[in-house]
Amino acid sequence: MRNMLITGGAGFIGSNFIPYYLEKEEGISIINLDNLTYAGNINNLKELVNYERYKFIKGDICDKELVYSIFSDYDIKGVIHLAAESHVDNSIKDSDIFMRTNVLGTHNLVKVAYNQWMDSPFTIKKECADCRFLHVSTDEVYGSLGKDGLFSEKTPYDPRSPYSASKAGSDMIVKAFHHTYGLNVVLTNCGNNYGPKQHDEKLIPTIIRNALLQRKIPIYGDGKNIRDWVYVEDHCRGLELVFNMGKSGENYNIGGKNERDNNYIAKKVCEILDELVPKNNGSYKDQITYVKDRPGHDKRYAIDASKIKSELGWKAKMNFEGGIKETVKWYLNNKTWVAEGRDCYSD
Repeated sequence: MRNMLITGGAGFIGSNFIPYYLEKEEGISIINLDNLTYAGNINNLKELVNYERYKFIKGDICDKELVYSIFSDYDIKGVIHLAAESHVDNSIKDSDIFMRTNVLGTHNLVKVAYNQWMDSPFTIKKECADCRFLHVSTDEVYGSLGKDGLFSEKTPYDPRSPYSASKAGSDMIVKAFHHTYGLNVVLTNCGNNYGPKQHDEKLIPTIIRNALLQRKIPIYGDGKNIRDWVYVEDHCRGLELVFNMGKSGENYNIGGKNERDNNYIAKKVCEILDELVPKNNGSYKDQITYVKDRPGHDKRYAIDASKIKSELGWKAKMNFEGGIKETVKWYLNNKTWVAEGRDCYSD
C-alpha cells in the first residue's frame, strides 16, 4: 500500500479529488492534512469518516515538526499539494497569510519531501524511487490577457495580485527544488474550477445563494471579466494523470475551453434557477447588481491545454452548460450553506 499525503483535502478541489482518487487507485492510502481554516469543511468528506484507506489530520503545512512526523510515521511516498489561501480580495486586504501559507508552507513541504526521499542532490533513496510531489497552482500566475491569446506553459509569469504573486512564488520554489536537488516534481496550473462542494465565497455559489435569499447578486465592474472554466471532476482527472504520467520537472496547464464572462455566468445560473425553483414574480436576473470593481481586476484568463492533451491524453469531458446545471442542482440539494457567505465573491 502506497501512502499519499494530500494537503488542503477538506477544501473544494481536495474534497472532490480524494474520493475520486481512492476509487481509481486501489493500492493507495491517503493522509489528508488540512488546517480547517474558514475555507475547509470536514463535512465535505463525511462519506470517508470510517474508510480504512483514509485518515484526516488537522494541522498547518507550515508546522515543520508536524509535517516531518507525518512523513516519518506514515512513510509518505507521494504528495499532492492543494492547500492554499485563494481569495483574491482577502489577499488585497491583508497579504500576510497568503505569503505564509502559499510560499512558506510550500517551501516547508517540499523541503521535508527532499530530506525524506533523497540522500543528497540528485541521489534518491532506493526505497523512494517512485516518490513524487505534485504542486497544484493557478492560471492567475500568468497575469491578464487581452482579447486574444492563450496561456501556455511557456507564458512568462506576470502575477497581478498578492494572491497570484504568492502562488507564483510557490511555483518557483517547487521548480527550484527540481533543478537544484533533482526532486521529482510536477506542477499544474488550472483555470477556474466549479462544481459541488465549492466554498460560498466563490462566484457561482454567491450567485445561487443571493438569488435564493432574494438578495442583490453582486457582479464586479461591468461584468465582462472572462475566465476559462473547468468542471472540478475534469480537473481531478487531470491531476491524476499528471501525478501518474507527467514528466518530472514539467508544468501542465489544465483548462476546459469554456471561456465565459461574469455576465453570462450570472444570467445562466439565474435561468437555471428560474427553471428549477421559479420565483412568484419575475426572474432571478432582476437581482443582478453591478458593484465597484476589485483593484487590479484581471480582464481575461484563457488556457492552452494542448500539452496535457497531446502528452497525457486529457481533455475536458464536461461542457459548461451541462456542468453548471449539475452544479446548481447540487447546491439546491445541499442547502446548509445557503444562509452563510459574503456579499462579494472571489473569481
